[in-house]
Amino acid sequence: MFTGKNVSKKNKGIALLIALIFVAVFSALSVAMFAMSSSNTLVASNLHRVNEARSSTESGLETMRYYLAKVEIPWNTPQGLWFETLKNQLLGSGFIPAGFNAIWDADTGILSIGESSPIALSSDGSKTFWAQISENAGSVQLRVTGNAGSINRRIQGRFNYGEKPEPFSVFDFGVATKGPLSLAGNILLSGVNISVESDVYIESMSQNQALEIIGNSQIAGDVKIVNPDGTVTLQGGQAGIGGETGAAAIENHVTVGAPQTLFPVPDASHFEQFVNGVTIDSSNIAGYGSNATLENVRIAARTNPTFGGNCTINGVLFIEQPNTVTFTGNANITGVIVGDGDYTDNSGTNKLDFQGTVSSTSVTVLPQTEQFAGLHDETGTFVMAPGFEVSFGGNFGTLNGCIAANGVDFYGNAGGTIGGSVLNYSDEPMTLSGNSDLRFNRTGNTGIPAGFDTVLNIELRYDPSAYDEVL
Repeated sequence: MFTGKNVSKKNKGIALLIALIFVAVFSALSVAMFAMSSSNTLVASNLHRVNEARSSTESGLETMRYYLAKVEIPWNTPQGLWFETLKNQLLGSGFIPAGFNAIWDADTGILSIGESSPIALSSDGSKTFWAQISENAGSVQLRVTGNAGSINRRIQGRFNYGEKPEPFSVFDFGVATKGPLSLAGNILLSGVNISVESDVYIESMSQNQALEIIGNSQIAGDVKIVNPDGTVTLQGGQAGIGGETGAAAIENHVTVGAPQTLFPVPDASHFEQFVNGVTIDSSNIAGYGSNATLENVRIAARTNPTFGGNCTINGVLFIEQPNTVTFTGNANITGVIVGDGDYTDNSGTNKLDFQGTVSSTSVTVLPQTEQFAGLHDETGTFVMAPGFEVSFGGNFGTLNGCIAANGVDFYGNAGGTIGGSVLNYSDEPMTLSGNSDLRFNRTGNTGIPAGFDTVLNIELRYDPSAYDEVL
C-alpha cells in the first residue's frame, strides 16, 4: 500500500521563484543603497571641498584685514589722495610680504594681491587665496577669492576711513621733543606735585644719541624714547633719571622704542584775531626800545627789535617772520607771545630770546575791556612760536602755559615753574645748560592749550555689515 502524500505538479518551483524574487529585491536594494551611499559620499566630499574653499576665503579676508589695519594715512593728506596713499603703502617695500605679488592696474583702478600667483594657505598648496582692493564711493572695497582644489568661493567687504586715536598726548609730558635732549651742568627737571609731571618724551629719529645728561643734572620723572636704536648717556656721579643714577636709572626709568604720538599743530593765526593794537616796524621801532608797553601788538617782519628795561606785554604779541626779537631786560607778560612761522622750519632764521627775568600772568586777569574781549578764555599757552628758536637766560617765577617752538634753550640761571609742557618741534637737539632748574606744574591741565589743533591720522576700519558672499 502506498501511504505518501501526493504532491501536485502545479506547485513545483514555487520556492525557487520566491527565492529568486527576494534575491532580485535585495540586490536592487543593495544597488540602491550603494548608489545612495556613493552619492552621499560624493556630496560629502564636495561639501568638504566647498567648506575648505570658504575657509580659505575667510582666512584670506582675515589676512588682508591684518595688513589693511597697518595702513596709516598722514593727517594732512587731502581726502582725494587717501586711496592713493593707501595703495602706495601697500605697494611699498616691506609693508606686505613681497611674495604676495601686489600689482596695481591703473586702467581698472584695482590693486590685486596674489592674483597672478595665489597665496598658499597650506603646506601642499592645495588651499590658496587672492584679493582685490579698489576705491568705492569714499570707502575701500575688498574682494577675496579662496580656493580649495577646483572649488572657489568669494567674499567682499568694505573698509571705511576713520581717525586713528592717539596712543597718548605730548601734553602728558613735561618736555616733548622731536630732537635729542641734552642736559649739562646743574639741571633739575622735577614736578611741583608729583614726579610724572616732569616725564620726558623724545623722538630723535634722525640721531641715535637721544638723551645726554652731564654733571649733576637729573630728571625726576621717566623718559620715553621713540627711536628703537636710541641711546642714553649719563656722565657724572649725580646724573640720574627717576631718582636713580647709573645703569639702574636707564633700566628702570627709560623706555626705548616707545609708541610714537602726534605733535599738535600750532596755529599762530588763531591769535591774530586779537591783534588790535599798533604795528611796530622800522619806522617806529625807536619809540619802543626801552620800558615799552605792548598791548595786542604786531611786530612786522624784518624789524628785529630789542626791548630793554622793563617791558610790559598785555594781550597778544604777534611776531611776523622773519624776525629776531630780543628782551635784554625784564619782561612782564600778561598774555601770549606768538610767532607766525612754520613748525617744520628748523633753519634757525627766526629767534626769540629772553635774556632777563620773565614774569608771566594768565590771560584770565586781563582787564574786562573791549580791547581784550574774547582773549580771557584763550588759556594754557604762554609762547607759541613755530619756526622760531626760543631761549631763556634769566629767572622766572611761573610761566602760565606751555611753550612751543622749533628749538628751545634754557641757559645761564634760567629756571622756575612752567604751568604746562615744553614742546620742541625741531629735529635739532634741545639743550638745557647752567643752573636751569625747571619745575612743571601740569595738575589740572586736562584740555588742549589754546591755539593748538589736534591732529589724528587716518586709518581703515572694517565694516562687518558690508560682508557679502559673492555668487
